[in-house]
Amino acid sequence: MTSHSSSPSPSPTSSEGGVTAPHLAPAGHPPGLAGRVVLVTGGTGGLGRGVVRTFLEAGARVHVPVFSDDELGPFREALGDAADAVHIHRDADLTDPETAQRIVSEVTEAGEGPLRVLVHLAGGFAMGPVEETEPDTWIRMMAMNATTTFHMARAAFTAMRDGGGGRILTVSALPALDRGAAGMSAYGASKAAVLNLTRTLAREGVEHGITANSVLPSIIDTPGNREAMPDADTDHWLAPADIGRVLAFLASDDAAIVNGAALPLTLGEG
Repeated sequence: MTSHSSSPSPSPTSSEGGVTAPHLAPAGHPPGLAGRVVLVTGGTGGLGRGVVRTFLEAGARVHVPVFSDDELGPFREALGDAADAVHIHRDADLTDPETAQRIVSEVTEAGEGPLRVLVHLAGGFAMGPVEETEPDTWIRMMAMNATTTFHMARAAFTAMRDGGGGRILTVSALPALDRGAAGMSAYGASKAAVLNLTRTLAREGVEHGITANSVLPSIIDTPGNREAMPDADTDHWLAPADIGRVLAFLASDDAAIVNGAALPLTLGEG
């Protein structure tokens, strides 16, 4: 894994250990991703690892910010040799606007070309009805979900505008839709903010060749969710790789006409 901290450094343009070289996307993957610079926040998480692998297999040059080096062990274990092709950006507190700008600057200055895709997966989850939700929980959900999206999208938007266009992809949630969801007051509201911001970016990006879309998954099959819900029926849970393929399509040339979309991913459930 290539490491970045406060100073950017050049990164290799090919990979080892069986990962496809960035300029050669294998058959079956969306066109236009080979060699494309992609920034994936939350890339070390249960969903993120599957998404990162999908973009690597499509030939993208993937950058992942990490808050702590503790995230890197499970990340490397999950991806194996493929992790060597990922550019790591350390000390990434995405609730801080200066950090968000630093990460985007490191990506654009790495010598691989302009930032073309932001996949913002970073966020948090907390349940609770309104009466039982403490103000600190509300503030935390807004910070982890809405604020991080704003800071990263704002920094990426400027880089993409200056670089000739791009794709901004976010993760909202089904409670963000008009029906809402009991017991998810702070989480649902924060994800509704993510969705509204994404749609605003879609409108503002048209003249700059920037599209913005959001996916709204139901329960994702991650180790954390299995641990939290050991007795749940997982038959209709979503595989991270499947979500990754949807995001890869939205990042591709084939999705140029998709803008401002909110795509529920549910396997028919929810």
